[in-house]
Amino acid sequence: MSTTTSDIDLKSKIAKAFEAHPDHQNADRKNALAGFLKMGLPTNKSEEYRFTPVARLLEKNFDFDKVSPAESNLTSIDSFLIPGLEANVLVFVNGRYSKSLSTVVSSAKEIQITPLSASDAKTLTTSTDSFVLLNSALWHDGLSIRVPANTNVELPVFILHVSDASSNQSVNHTRLQVTVENDSSLTLIERSASIGENPIFHTFVEEIKIAEKASLDYIKIQNDEGKLHQVATSLIRQADNSILNTFTLTLSGTLIRNNFNIAVDGENCESHFYGLYLLNGNTIADNHTVVDHLKPNSHSNELYKGVMDEYAKGVFNGKIFVRPHAQLTNAFQSNRNILMTDTATINTKPQLEIWADDVKCSHGCTTGQLDEEALFYLQSRGIPMGEAKAMLLYAFAMETLAPIKNETIKNYLDTLISKRLNRLDATK
Repeated sequence: MSTTTSDIDLKSKIAKAFEAHPDHQNADRKNALAGFLKMGLPTNKSEEYRFTPVARLLEKNFDFDKVSPAESNLTSIDSFLIPGLEANVLVFVNGRYSKSLSTVVSSAKEIQITPLSASDAKTLTTSTDSFVLLNSALWHDGLSIRVPANTNVELPVFILHVSDASSNQSVNHTRLQVTVENDSSLTLIERSASIGENPIFHTFVEEIKIAEKASLDYIKIQNDEGKLHQVATSLIRQADNSILNTFTLTLSGTLIRNNFNIAVDGENCESHFYGLYLLNGNTIADNHTVVDHLKPNSHSNELYKGVMDEYAKGVFNGKIFVRPHAQLTNAFQSNRNILMTDTATINTKPQLEIWADDVKCSHGCTTGQLDEEALFYLQSRGIPMGEAKAMLLYAFAMETLAPIKNETIKNYLDTLISKRLNRLDATK
C-alpha cells in the first residue's frame, strides 16, 4: 500500500471513530478533527518528526476506527506505585479516570481536582501539531488540578496512566490542566504502565500554568515494558518570579515522543530541564523541547543525557528562542550521548534563535563511547569489565537527578537507573 493510500485510509478510520464519539457534535472537537484531517500524521518529510517513524508504526499496528476505550478488570495498582511515597494518586485506566483506584489525601483547601470539560480544553483546537489536534478531537477523559494561592501542597500528585491491552489493542487519549496559583508550590509525577501483550497507543496533552512566585517540580517516568507507542505534549507557561524544575526518565517503550513547550512569559523566572534516556532493544525515544524566552531577566538551563544500547534509537531536538524584548536572558542547553553498540543511533539537534543583543546563551552536544582509559583504570584496580562500565555510566547519568528534591522519589529513580545500567551486556 502506498503512503498516500495508507494516509487516506487512516484518516477515514479516524473520521469514523470521531462520529462514534459521544461528544462528536462539539464544535471545538470538530475544528480539531478538521485540522488533523488536513494535516494527517507526520511523516519523515516533516522536519519535526523526520527521525521518528510515527506514521509508519501507527499505521502498521493500530486499527483507528474504534473510539471506545477497551474495558478493564484492573482492581489494584500497587505494583505501579513508588514504594514508600505518600501521594495524591490519580489513576487513568485506558484513558478513563478511575475514582475507585485513585486516592486524594490532601484537603480541598490545598488542591482542587475536578473533571475537565470540552469547553475547558478548547484552547488547543487550532494547534499546528497533528497529535495535539488528534487528542483535542478524541480525548476520552481529563482532569483539572488547581493549587490555590499561597498554598504549599506537601504531598506530591502522582498521575498514573494504565493501559490494559490484555484482550485487545489499547488506543487512549487523555487530557490534563494544571494551575499553580500565586506563591504556591506543587510536585507533579507522571508514570505510564501497561497490562497485556497487545500494542498500545496513547496521546497525552497537558496545559500547565505557573503563576507569579509559584513553583512546580515535574517528574515524568517512562519505564513501561509493554508495546507502548506514546506521544506526550506538555505546554507550560511561567509568570514573573516563578520556578520550574522538570525531569524526564525514559527507559522502555516501543516509541516514546515527548514534546515540551515552555513559554517563559515573565521576568526573573528560573527554568530547569533535565532528561535521561537509557534505551535498549528496538526502543525509539524522541525528546523535543522548546524554551521560548518572552520577557527579560530570566534563566533557563537544559541538560539531556542518553545511553543507547543494542538497536535503540535516541532523538533530541532542543530549541531556545530569545525574543527582542527578552534582554538579560541566560539560556543554556546541552545534550550528551553514549553509544554502546555500532547498531545504536542518536540524532541530536540543539538550536538557538536570538533576537536580543544583551544575553548569555550557549548550546552544544556530544556523542561518543565510554572512555577506554577510565575503563582500563578501573579494571586495573580489580573491577570486572561489566561493573566498570556500569560505574562509569552511573556517574554519567546521575547529574540529571539534580532537580529532584524528594528523597523517596530520588531513591526510587536511582534504583531504576542502577538496575537498567547493570543489565547492559558487559561483553560489548
